[in-house]
Amino acid sequence: MTSKLDKLVSFIRALNNEPEAFIPLHEPRFIGNEKQYLVECIDSNFVSSVGEFVGRFEQMCAQYTGAKFAVATVNGTSALHIALQLLGVQAGEEVITQSLTFIATANAISYTGATPVFIDVDRDTLGLSPAAVSKWLEENAELRDTSNIAQSRNRPIAQSYNKTSGRRISACVPMHTFGHPVKLDELKEVLNNYNIPMVEDAAESIGSFYKGKHTGTIGKIGVLSFNGNKVITSGGGGMILTDDKETALAAKHLTTQAKVPHAWEYKHDHIGYNYRLINIAAALGCAQMETLDHILQLKRELAEKYHAYFAGSEYEFFAEPENCNSNYWLNTLITPDRKSRDELLEYTNDNGVMTRPVWEPLHRLPMFTHCQTDGLENTNLLADRIVNIPSSAVLS
Repeated sequence: MTSKLDKLVSFIRALNNEPEAFIPLHEPRFIGNEKQYLVECIDSNFVSSVGEFVGRFEQMCAQYTGAKFAVATVNGTSALHIALQLLGVQAGEEVITQSLTFIATANAISYTGATPVFIDVDRDTLGLSPAAVSKWLEENAELRDTSNIAQSRNRPIAQSYNKTSGRRISACVPMHTFGHPVKLDELKEVLNNYNIPMVEDAAESIGSFYKGKHTGTIGKIGVLSFNGNKVITSGGGGMILTDDKETALAAKHLTTQAKVPHAWEYKHDHIGYNYRLINIAAALGCAQMETLDHILQLKRELAEKYHAYFAGSEYEFFAEPENCNSNYWLNTLITPDRKSRDELLEYTNDNGVMTRPVWEPLHRLPMFTHCQTDGLENTNLLADRIVNIPSSAVLS
C-alpha cells in the first residue's frame, strides 16, 4: 500500500512540477491583466460597489454563459439567497436539494426561513438525481388548488405540497458537484409536472456545459461563485444569471439595500441587502474571465492525465457525465471503501500533497438532522469513498 501511494505522490508532484514543496488542492492563477486592472480601479477611486468593472464583469459573465442578464454579488451564497427570494420562497416552506453539497446550499435555503428536503444523488453525476426526486414527489407530494392566494403572489394556481409536513414545496436547488452538470433536462421535466421552479447552484461550474448550454442558464435562475478556491476568482464574489429582465432588475435592487434611485434622498422600498460586489473585486474578476478558456484547457489536460494514470487501478477517476463538458474544478477519485479512502488521505497529506474528502453530508449536521430525506443511499456511499486530489491549472 505504501509503495502504491508513494508512486501516486510522486506522480502528482511530477504533474505539478513541484518535487518538494507543499501542493495545495486548488489555487488561483493570475496570468493576465489582474494587476493592471487593480491599479486602474485604485486610480479611479471607485473601489466599492460603484465603478465600471462591476458592470463589465456582469456583461462578460452574461456573454460567456449565454444568459441575458447577470447581476454580481459579494459571494455565491448571497446570490443563491437572493435567487430563492426572487422565486418567492418563504418561511415555513420547503426546498428540495441534495445533501452531498457544500453547506452554503442549505444555508441559503435556511436564510429564507424555508427547510431543506434532502434527496439522493446519481452515481454518474454526483448531483441531484431526477429519478430520486421523481420517486420522492410521487410518494410525498400533491398538487393543491391555491387560486385564493396564487394570483396575489404571482404563482401558478396548482402548487405542490408535502403531504407529511403540509408545507409548500417552493423550489428545487440542484448543485453541479465539482463542476459536473446534473441531468438538467430530466430534472426540469420532473419539476415541471409539479410546478416547482429550479434554481441551479452552479457555484462550482463556471465553464461547464450541459448539452451545449452553460450551467446556471437552464433553471429559472442560476448562480455562480468566484471564491478564492474556484476555477477563476474575484477574491470573493458571486453572480445571479437569468433571462428575465424584471428578475435581474429586482436582483440588483435587493442587493443594493433596496434603495430607490434619487439624486440625494435615502428611501428604501423593501428589506434589502448589502450584497453588491465591489469594484476592486470585479476588476480582478474581469481579468480572470479573459483567461478562463486557457485555464479550462489546462485543467482538462490535467484531468486527462489523471484519467489515464488511474485506468485499471482500484481508484475510479470520476470523468465528466454523458452529454456534458465539465470544468473539472476538483479532480475526484472514488475509492473502494472508507478504509482505503482514509489511507489515501493520511498518506498524501503527511507527504505534502493536499487531498480532501467530500463535505460531510448535510443531513448528518446537527442543524439539519430534522430534515426529511429519501434514505440517501448513494450520498452515504459516496461520502465514505470520495477523495479530491490537487486540481490547480498547471502552468508551463
